[in-house]
Amino acid sequence: MKTKKLTSPDYVSFVADLKLRIVTARLGAARAVNSELILLYWDIGRAIVEKQRIAKWGDSVVEQLAADLRREFPDMRGFSTANIWRMRQLYEIHTQPEFLAQVAREMKN
Repeated sequence: MKTKKLTSPDYVSFVADLKLRIVTARLGAARAVNSELILLYWDIGRAIVEKQRIAKWGDSVVEQLAADLRREFPDMRGFSTANIWRMRQLYEIHTQPEFLAQVAREMKN
């Protein structure tokens, strides 16, 4: 049985509205995921810096942590040694209260 294609202006407008909602939702989801990942990476960097300072862990902890995280989360990307170093650097660069306040504001939007 062949379905008749709807072409009324009301239907065309209906589909256009749904498309816009889908695109908006996808962008919002991507923004939320990216925000959470940035905060996660910043927090991992913070944890490493604190452990190195308090527990006197050396730089080798980064390589071991990268290997352990890749082993625990084999389907996730982003836990290479170089990326773990970048997480540490992200924290070191962005520890100013102004940065943290900006992140908090953006998360509310």
